[in-house]
Amino acid sequence: MARRPLPRILSSGTAQIARSREIARTAADSATDVLHPLITVSRGLRELASAARRKWTATPREKRGPALLLVAGCVLGIGLLPFGPLISLISLMALAGWKGRVRTTVKTGPDEAEAGRLKALYEALVPYFSVPEDPAPLFAHGGDWAGAFSDWAFDANGRLSELRVTYPAYFTDGEDESRARIEQLLHAKSGRGREYRFRWDEEGNQLVMTVLPALSTAIAAQRFVTVPGETVLGFTDAGAVQRTVPVTDGDEARDAPPVIWRTGPRSTEPHLLAAGQPGSGTTTLLRSIALQVLPHGDVLIVEGGGTGEYACLTGRAGVLAVECGLTGALISLEWAVRETERRLIAANRARQAGLPAPDDTRRPLWILMDRPSVLGHLAAADGQADPQSLLEVPLRHGRAACVTVVVAEQFDSLDTLSEAVRTHTRARVVLGAAPHEQLAAVLGAAPHTTPTPDVPPGRGYARLGTGPVLRLQVPATPDPYDDATSGNHRQAVLELLPDRRPAVTAAGDAEEDGARAAQNPAAGTPSGEERPDQSPAADAPAGHDRVAAVTAPAES
Repeated sequence: MARRPLPRILSSGTAQIARSREIARTAADSATDVLHPLITVSRGLRELASAARRKWTATPREKRGPALLLVAGCVLGIGLLPFGPLISLISLMALAGWKGRVRTTVKTGPDEAEAGRLKALYEALVPYFSVPEDPAPLFAHGGDWAGAFSDWAFDANGRLSELRVTYPAYFTDGEDESRARIEQLLHAKSGRGREYRFRWDEEGNQLVMTVLPALSTAIAAQRFVTVPGETVLGFTDAGAVQRTVPVTDGDEARDAPPVIWRTGPRSTEPHLLAAGQPGSGTTTLLRSIALQVLPHGDVLIVEGGGTGEYACLTGRAGVLAVECGLTGALISLEWAVRETERRLIAANRARQAGLPAPDDTRRPLWILMDRPSVLGHLAAADGQADPQSLLEVPLRHGRAACVTVVVAEQFDSLDTLSEAVRTHTRARVVLGAAPHEQLAAVLGAAPHTTPTPDVPPGRGYARLGTGPVLRLQVPATPDPYDDATSGNHRQAVLELLPDRRPAVTAAGDAEEDGARAAQNPAAGTPSGEERPDQSPAADAPAGHDRVAAVTAPAES
């Protein structure tokens, strides 16, 4: 049976009906705004009438006659006064407007559901905050939770977002195990999936629990307002540091609190170790560091994973080499050892002569090593030296020679790191989800927050030397050659990359060295100790995947 078409008035009238409803709604809103004073006065008159009715109902019958007589006398007296009715009408309207105003209800305590949550949390803390010998326990089964809890706050979902707990003075708040038990309990009872900060006041016997907001993941790689020698590792909570820098967070510009790592001859943490699970963002951190230091220094990259994560830096100005193989890594690190020794000798001779250190010894040299355990395994199988053994000289003397070492490794291979790497990397970064004990082992101190099981890439903790443990979110610095990279992040990284320079072949470099040796025999000596004025470009590592020679470094 053929379906008949709808009448035209039904098929074409839907838009008109919607438009009519919108017009009516707009007219009603406008009328409400215009008539708002009249509505308020009407509401107040209604409330006054209700109050007068309740008062009349509560008045005994024997007193109603005198009350009516008193009211009638007052009305007669007002009527005989000059402008009495007008003044009384104005007063009545003002009183009605005051009574009819919209008043916000001030919440003075928890509701029934919130009180139940606080009561349950109080009962859960009783076994930890009470002893049988206490004659007047603050925590007791069936006790009053209001004496132990204060400054509570709940979010829109009815979960605790802030709480101050007063505990007995005999609680062992100086022991990490006792603190960890209380923090774990509060975390479980207040709601999982959020990150909490716990602040212990041992003097006042109080514990403050606060829910931390999530750190922004929309801050991409960009030029940060820093000076040479300062590197932004990421961003942390407001109030955790005393400095902010302007950043572009998504589509808006704002000031964000950075975690700044200072390097150089006066740095107390000249080298850094980053650890994390696969996919946690340690490679992103190294890429971010490389892009920040390239305008002021030279970078040598050794990638043990061999995944080509640093291919975008190959052949760029300031990038000495990007090594992915064992042989190239050994050659490059051997050159780094000789360069460190040459810088030390040149600076020492300049100081003995009463002269400032040469410019080529003050230009920062960065050694970024990703996954050294893989290269160490290959070296052991091939019977060669572990590349980590070549890092001992840059690690021990890098601060005086303006050489900085950054090592990134995964959690399951931290035990393969050499003693020199573990000893001299006093700046630590842990990314990704990790147990509390593992965080404390890597950072040297446990964080005062509860890490969540699921975190975005680049989220973790940082600790510089003996400083506090700070939450960290690394700027998004993905590989621009990865197809999974978004267009905005790819463009942000490409804009920060230095210009490419023409690569020089190894044969051309050898011919140039031979010509230089023929003109100046002293320049052809292989030992850096024989020519303290040698620049890093003259002895730069060469290979198929690295630049054979670099231009003379600019003045820092």
